[in-house]
Amino acid sequence: MTSLGFFLLIAALFAISLLFKSFFTVEQQTGAIVERFGKYVRTALPGLNMKIPFVEKIRGHVSLRVQQLDVPVETKTEDNVFVKVAVSVQYHVIENKMFEAFYKLDNPEQQMTAFVFDVVRARVPKMKLDDVFEKKDEIADAVKIELSELISNLGFNIVKTLVTDIDPAERVKKAMNEINEAQRLRIAANERGEAEKILKIKKAEAEAESSALQGKGLADQRRAIIEGLQVSIEDFQKAIAGTNSQNVMNLVLMTQYFETLKEIGTSGLSNTIMLPHSPGGMNELMDQIRNAIITGNEASHPTVKTHQAVEMAD
Repeated sequence: MTSLGFFLLIAALFAISLLFKSFFTVEQQTGAIVERFGKYVRTALPGLNMKIPFVEKIRGHVSLRVQQLDVPVETKTEDNVFVKVAVSVQYHVIENKMFEAFYKLDNPEQQMTAFVFDVVRARVPKMKLDDVFEKKDEIADAVKIELSELISNLGFNIVKTLVTDIDPAERVKKAMNEINEAQRLRIAANERGEAEKILKIKKAEAEAESSALQGKGLADQRRAIIEGLQVSIEDFQKAIAGTNSQNVMNLVLMTQYFETLKEIGTSGLSNTIMLPHSPGGMNELMDQIRNAIITGNEASHPTVKTHQAVEMAD
């Protein structure tokens, strides 16, 4: 091969190399920063692009995808409880501000983390621990508003901020669990007490109603006995002349007495202890009943007794 041919081969290879170095591709949702001798020239968009070899170069790439930055912040609340608040920031680079996003911030994630720390530590110390849990959305919204105002001019847009976790100290969580357990036990005790109260009230109402029904039944039974005795006395007086009501009552009581003894003797399950007595004691029992009736009548009609005493004195 002659020197001319070798030179032409080298020139062809060099031309092919320059051709390959002149073209480059950019992926979707990405922008390529092109510089010429260290100065920003343009931002190459996705697809096939061209640059001047040895003059222009790709300084870097900027992703347009939504990214997430997780920032754990440790701070304390108004009631002096230390708590860890985990904040997630979802953001992306604004397409027409890729220059600002690439050149103005040296480390975007680190600087956004500092902004999140500043916002959370400015707001949470003004809230009690319970309010931190209840108003976590307000904390997230505050972080989003503050960050949007600070970094929108730097080429970034905040899509969403979330408070993903609130983690107090272990002893605080234990105390909170004990408080919740005590509250639930107190509620359960109150409910159990109310249930027992209702059962007792219902039981008392049932016993009262049962007693009333028993009393009514006993009264009806005594009324029926009295009516039966009245009929029996009248029939006995008609059948046997010369008998009075006192003789009939003595006979009825004696009959009831012997029937009761008979029932006690024939019952196999009876555990009654019989004291020494005699049928002649019925007269004494009748005298006691009669004296009690007379005493009751005198106690319920004192004016009658007074008038009788006055008449006897006259």
